[in-house]
Amino acid sequence: MLENHFKQDIINIENITIVPTLLNVICQTTGMGFAAIARVTEDRWITCSVQDNVLFGLKPGDELKIKTTICNEIRQNPKPVIIDNVSEDPDYHDHHTPAMYNLQSYISVPIMRQDGSFFGTLCAIDPKPNSLKEFKVREMFNLFANLISFHLNAIENIAENNKDLNEKNHLLEKTENEKQKIEKLKLNAEKLLIEKNISLEKMNSELEAFNYISSHDLQEPLRKIQLFTDTIEREEVNNLSEKGRTAFHKIKTSAYRMQNLINDLLIYSKTKFDDRKFEIKDLNQITNDVIEDLTDEFENKNVVFDIQQLGKLSVIEFQFRQLVYNLISNSLKFASPDRNLIIKISAEMTNGELEKLSPLTKYYKITISDNGIGFDQLYNEKIFGLFQALHTKPVKSTGIGLTIVKRIVENHNGFIRAKGVLNEGAKFDIFIPVE
Repeated sequence: MLENHFKQDIINIENITIVPTLLNVICQTTGMGFAAIARVTEDRWITCSVQDNVLFGLKPGDELKIKTTICNEIRQNPKPVIIDNVSEDPDYHDHHTPAMYNLQSYISVPIMRQDGSFFGTLCAIDPKPNSLKEFKVREMFNLFANLISFHLNAIENIAENNKDLNEKNHLLEKTENEKQKIEKLKLNAEKLLIEKNISLEKMNSELEAFNYISSHDLQEPLRKIQLFTDTIEREEVNNLSEKGRTAFHKIKTSAYRMQNLINDLLIYSKTKFDDRKFEIKDLNQITNDVIEDLTDEFENKNVVFDIQQLGKLSVIEFQFRQLVYNLISNSLKFASPDRNLIIKISAEMTNGELEKLSPLTKYYKITISDNGIGFDQLYNEKIFGLFQALHTKPVKSTGIGLTIVKRIVENHNGFIRAKGVLNEGAKFDIFIPVE
C-alpha cells in the first residue's frame, strides 16, 4: 500500500490534463515504446503516469526497486541521461539497468519543483536503439519537464491554500469574534483561490494549444523527414537524381520549420520561468545590437531605421532584447513589396494614456512602428494569442512571436497596445511603469 503523500503525488500528476498527450507526443516523435513520469525519492521509484506501447507492464502506482533504476543516479545528480544504443555507449554498456530491463535506448530528464527540490523524472525507454541525442529531442524533453513542474506547482499551491484555510476555520470557529475573522479570511482566501483558478484555467488553455501544436505541427516535419529519407535510401542510394535532390530539399525545409517552432516554444517557456533580474540598461544599445543581429535578414532589402534617443530603463535585459528582436523581426517579415520599409522607434514619459494605466504612476512609453502590410484593427487583441498568425502566405510564421512580446511586457508589469491599418502599417506602444 502506498503512503498518502505518494498517492497525492499521483493524483496531482493525473490532474495535469495535458500529461497523457505529452507522453503520447514523446512516443510518436522519438519512436520510443514506453514513456512515463516517475516520483523518485531516496528509497522509492513510483509510476505516476505512463504510455506503454511495448507492454513493459507498469501502471500508475506501480514501483521499481530504486537501486535498479538509472533515475536513482539522476536524483543524486539532477542532469539528463541520454542513451542512443546501450551496446555502443561507453558509460552504460555494462550498466545493470539496461541488462535487467532489456532496453537499448533510454532518455530521462529531472523534474524539479519551483523551489528547487527534486520531484522525479520524465523518462522513455525502448528495446531497440533510437536517435535521442538530437537537439530537438533533448530540448523537447526539457520543455515538457518545465511545463509539468510549473503546472504541478500551481496544483500544489492550491491544495496548500485549501489546507491552510481549513485549519484556520477549525481554530477560529470558537467565538463570535473569531467567526468574524473567519469570514474575512474566507473572503480573502476565496479571492486568492479564484485568482489562482483563473490563472490555472488560462494556463490550461495555453497548454491545450501547445498540445495541439505538439501533436500535429511537430510531428508533421518528422513524418516528412522519415518519408523522404526512406525514398533516398530505397531509390537513390548510389546516385542523387533530380528526385533525390527534391527529397533532400523537402527534408531541409521540414527540419527548418520544426527547428523554428521548437526555438519559439523554448523562448516562450523561458519568458515564463526565467528569473526576473532588473537592471538599468541603455535601450539604444539594446536596439542597435538587435539590428546588428538581424543584418542578414534585411541586407538585400531597402530598409530605413529611424531610431530616436530611447534613454535608459530598468529591464530584464535578456527578455527586453527578445522583445525588441521580435517586434523588429515582425516588421521585416510583414514588409510591403510595394515600398521601402521604414521602421521607427521612439520613447517618451507618459501617464493616463490608457484606461488600465494608473494615473498616479509614470510610464515609459516605447513605440515601434512600420509602414508594412499592417493588419485589420479588429484583430488588435487576437494577434497576441498563442499560435495566432494572421498572415500565413507568403510569410511563414509560427504565431508565437507576439505572444512572447506580451509575456515579456507583463513580466515588466507593463501593458502593450497594437494599432494596425491594413496595407499601411502597424504600431506597437509599450508602457513600462517607472518607480
